[in-house]
Amino acid sequence: MKIITPAINWLQTRACAPAYSGWVLAGIAICFFGAAINTMAGWLYAISGVSFALLGVAAVLPPRSLSGLVVKRRPIEPVTAGDELTVELEIYNQTQRTVSLLQVEDILPFILGKPVTKAIETISPQENYRWVYYHPTQRRGVYRWHTVELVSGAPLGLFWCRRQRHCPATAIVYPTVLPLARCPLVDEMGQKDSTRSDPRARPLQTATTGLVRSLRPYRLGDPIRLIHWRTSARYGELRVRELEIVTGGQEIIIALDSAANWEEENFEQAVIAAASLYFYAQRQQMQVQLWTALTGLVKGDRVVQEALAATTAQEDASTPIPEGYPLIWLTQNALSLSSLALGSRWVLWHSSPSEQMVVNQDYSGIILQSEQELQPQLQKSLH
Repeated sequence: MKIITPAINWLQTRACAPAYSGWVLAGIAICFFGAAINTMAGWLYAISGVSFALLGVAAVLPPRSLSGLVVKRRPIEPVTAGDELTVELEIYNQTQRTVSLLQVEDILPFILGKPVTKAIETISPQENYRWVYYHPTQRRGVYRWHTVELVSGAPLGLFWCRRQRHCPATAIVYPTVLPLARCPLVDEMGQKDSTRSDPRARPLQTATTGLVRSLRPYRLGDPIRLIHWRTSARYGELRVRELEIVTGGQEIIIALDSAANWEEENFEQAVIAAASLYFYAQRQQMQVQLWTALTGLVKGDRVVQEALAATTAQEDASTPIPEGYPLIWLTQNALSLSSLALGSRWVLWHSSPSEQMVVNQDYSGIILQSEQELQPQLQKSLH
């Protein structure tokens, strides 16, 4: 069987291969032909001749029916992990004859799923068939595939052939963005460390005056100085001004330590955390950028999501870590915390008890446990 299957595949892709019914009919035709030679009966010659003629027609027509088909693919819109990809193909029949009993297989990469198959009854001359299917996704990534296979056994089903069409596809699956209600890791950037900065440099400040963007109920961890006391007295509960943005010409940088060696589960959580922190900072009207070892500094919703979808652990470090900027450093290596810039924060994925003893105590951060849910851990107070 290990030898027969590759041989059949080779025949199907280059010519055509007999189906089970084709082998049976060929055996019957040979038997009738042998009997005709022994008996010299004309009707036996007629039956064997008709059988061989059917086999010849069945071997010629399937490759001919596929020769005039052209497959085109429309761009695939990016989705978030857990959503479905919308894949759209159009099969054009450029010939003057009807193509019937066609099977189309979209050969997906194995990590994304098994090939998707569609049976098409007929495609009229000079017409096209539009095929749309939806494929589920589980993990973020950039998936590429290039092949669509056309399979036909028309009209008799005695021989089957398959022909490949080059039809490149790129599907981008973004990492999940957690709906953070609060994140002290971002909210407190620059509040405590700005007084310890170089006196010659412009300190990192936060805006406490100016146009009030909105008022919201007080949440645990909000700075007392942002409470709007007059409104709080009117409503009988504490109300906080939402106007805190980073000023002083500096931007928050979400930095993912993608050049380091990671455990797979921890790295996937780190990518989700980076995406969640980036978009949370944007909602807080902060200037924010993303840094990875391969891409360097990037900004913009689509660019950041594509960078996080494509990033991998231990990727080549083509750009150095920005110096002199406050970072939110996402890492599994506790030793890397000692080289952070002033005003930085860190998120450390805990893999051994000894790591708690070597974390940098100069800057605040969060130690995460991979077996616990990520969202509540990102919303807890800093160490």
